[in-house]
Amino acid sequence: MYFTMFLSSVGFTIVITSIWPYLKKIDESADASFLGWVVAAYSLGQMVASPFFGLWSNHRPRREPLVCSIFINVSANIYYSYVYLPPSHNQIHMLLARTFVGIGAGNVAVVRSYVAGATSLKERTSAMANMSACQALGFILGPALQAVLSFIGETGVSVDVIKLQVNMYTAPALLAACFGVINILLVILVLREHSVDDHGNRIRPINYTPEERVDVPPEVEGDIDHIAVFTSNVLFFIILFIFAVFETISTPLSMDMFAWTRKEAVLYNGIILAAIGFESILVFLVVKVVSARVGDRPLLLGGLILIFVGFFMLLPWGNQYPKIQWTDIKNNTIPPIQLAPTPASNSSLEPIGCPSEQTWCLFTPVIHLAQYITSDILIGVGYPTCNVMSYTLYSKILGPKPQGVYMGWLTASGSGARTLGPVFVSHFYTILGPRWAFSAICGIVLAAIVMLSAMYKRLVAFSIRHGRIAE
Repeated sequence: MYFTMFLSSVGFTIVITSIWPYLKKIDESADASFLGWVVAAYSLGQMVASPFFGLWSNHRPRREPLVCSIFINVSANIYYSYVYLPPSHNQIHMLLARTFVGIGAGNVAVVRSYVAGATSLKERTSAMANMSACQALGFILGPALQAVLSFIGETGVSVDVIKLQVNMYTAPALLAACFGVINILLVILVLREHSVDDHGNRIRPINYTPEERVDVPPEVEGDIDHIAVFTSNVLFFIILFIFAVFETISTPLSMDMFAWTRKEAVLYNGIILAAIGFESILVFLVVKVVSARVGDRPLLLGGLILIFVGFFMLLPWGNQYPKIQWTDIKNNTIPPIQLAPTPASNSSLEPIGCPSEQTWCLFTPVIHLAQYITSDILIGVGYPTCNVMSYTLYSKILGPKPQGVYMGWLTASGSGARTLGPVFVSHFYTILGPRWAFSAICGIVLAAIVMLSAMYKRLVAFSIRHGRIAE
């Protein structure tokens, strides 16, 4: 299950930094708003599929939904590698490919429910942190592999027999498909069902065979704190929404603010995201130790505060403005601006800098690289802490009840956030600029901190709430 989560993470992050330049390459008319839909399509597919796969895993051996979902993922990555081929509507094909990749990623709910059901209450935080560490390791290797594969270049190699171009945009998706095939083999050959109760006593899995069921006492069956469940889903939604905003906007923001080319943006953001992933693994190791001493809720609150500070750091300040892509500017009332060097008309070089059609470029101060890196570091600590603590708390609140469907709803909640986040920020950023976009995010994080503080006493484990285990 750890390895399945690792490969799922690699499969997603391996293309995330190159989606924007790939989209511009296959369709020059595409803008940052459509990028939001392409990134969101993955999460939309995952949101729809997660409850279905979770329900499936509650009633059948988990091997079945896992193999099915990974096969969909492999097929979708191959589709993504061919989106340049149709003569028209290429951006729609990319949208569909990313949607199917997301549907395949609905198996995250199955993985989380398996880990929750296979661990006692004492083991839960450690196991969830291990799973998140594997996810973060995939998060590291994905952008790192994309950065390495960027040296293939935009032209790459053509395989005429199957009409395939292997370049810096398609190679990562093909590699993700290969990982998927390995994952299917491991699930078929290695995975075994295993379930324990909150005390660690072995029980027969509810989905061992379709006919067999576990007898659950009535008070256990219907005595979940649904307000705490709802609160956990909302907090998880906000946490995933915030990070979806961050990962979506990193490439366009860096190209606009630092005048990076498409290739530079893919390479440098790949390195930055890989560094954040490495930082996340260290955070997970620390979280396992600290949570045993201070508990899950204080860590969740601390993580949200770090995220707030991280986005506050990204607000534009000062009187220095970004380099503007060359244009015929006739209005002399605008602030002093610096035009990025523009290649001659017969040159094949791409224009760099902040596009003048984004009118905020002319009056919004530049975000400096030091601001960007500092924000990355803070969010790189806050997000993984919040992520692992939120679904660890959630699994403890649910107690011994089979968690497939509930984990499906949690994953759907996170996927809904990853659907709305990219669309929200790409439209906000394109039209109003980073000042308004990041101010809105700061407001959302502040609302999450207030909500967690208000519901703090209700977010406790099922067994603790009923006095079966001391807090």
